[in-house]
Amino acid sequence: MTRIDLAGRVAIITGGARGIGFAAAERLLASGAAVALWDVDTDALKKAAGKLVAKGTVSIHAVELTSETAVAAATEAVIGRYGKIDILVNNAGITGGNAKLWELDPAVWRKVIEVNLIAPFLVCHAVVPKMLEKGYGRIVNIASIAGKEGNPNASHYSASKAGLIGLTKSLGKELATAGILVNCITPAAAKTDIFEQMTPEFIKFMLSKIPMNRFVEVKEIAAMIAWLASEECSFTTGGVFDISGGRAVY
Repeated sequence: MTRIDLAGRVAIITGGARGIGFAAAERLLASGAAVALWDVDTDALKKAAGKLVAKGTVSIHAVELTSETAVAAATEAVIGRYGKIDILVNNAGITGGNAKLWELDPAVWRKVIEVNLIAPFLVCHAVVPKMLEKGYGRIVNIASIAGKEGNPNASHYSASKAGLIGLTKSLGKELATAGILVNCITPAAAKTDIFEQMTPEFIKFMLSKIPMNRFVEVKEIAAMIAWLASEECSFTTGGVFDISGGRAVY
């Protein structure tokens, strides 16, 4: 593993208790960063912290990411403990299950948009001013290849991730001269707890779209996050980085 230098940096990782978020926490800790895990699941946060505490400085924060008040309070808690926020990884997300658009419950559609798109907006809304105060920041949004292609039977998820790609491009331009870089990753599917929200047929469909004939590993996504979160990423903002095993060809 190549060790990227993140010594002295402070990172927030949403959805950090499991899956891609947990793998990102492991990688950033290995690179020297202090990590604040945000998640709605308190028990999962405690278990994650127990596994990570020996690897570096970790704090946990139970946060309802769709609540502006909760996000603001968690942001202040991180500032109170560490004095700054250098890195933000917007990772938390849900699929909302699989069905054709006209068969989906509108409440489920709204929930997916709330968690996958509005929550990253709220987190950026709270965190960006803290980064502006220091004149430095790296924001990495975890979108999906579905946001580029539009997966059938996943209109809500695809639309939310397409929106996150657009948010990344806009915010990247807004902060381009402020020392704060904003990029997103569009992975193919990874075997995480989110698979429990999908039908077996949909999982089989996703695998069939990947030329490498395997799912991406969370540690592979974490490696890309680590570089985008570093000072070595110095002239890339508003970018969309595929990690799709050959699925994306554009």
